[in-house]
Amino acid sequence: MALDCTSLTKLTLVLCVAAARGFPPVSGCSGANGRAIPPLSSCSGAYERAISDFCVTKFSLDMEALDQSLWCSWSDTFQPYEELTNCTFFVAVKMHCFWPNRLIDELFIRLHRDYFHDCALTGRLLQDPPIRILGPFIGVPVLFTLLMTALVVWSGKCCQGIV
Repeated sequence: MALDCTSLTKLTLVLCVAAARGFPPVSGCSGANGRAIPPLSSCSGAYERAISDFCVTKFSLDMEALDQSLWCSWSDTFQPYEELTNCTFFVAVKMHCFWPNRLIDELFIRLHRDYFHDCALTGRLLQDPPIRILGPFIGVPVLFTLLMTALVVWSGKCCQGIV
């Protein structure tokens, strides 16, 4: 992720303060290296501010610099999206928080709602096909069903000697 010098300095300062404060250990819980696993509550305030100040702000600036008509183009939004993902991961690692977590899930849902709400899965807006294409796909099965119903009724009358 490409951060400018000032942002990197601020991020380092926030992470150092958070690390210096320490995380209260949870009784009976320790990681693979024997360190206490921080409770999720310690990953809410400072972690949320760090994510907002460094990751979301950069992503928002990158998206605003991009023309809004290109927001649904994956080739144009891939780099800012990847940088946001990596930023949230590295902040979580430095602050000894789990990743992904509820906060990150809510963040990405909010960002998708704000930036990508008009985008289809393929990057194009979905719409109904023209009637000249849609008509046969509706008309043929309806006519076939009526024809088969008439054929069954006729064959039933024919075999019983009614016709």
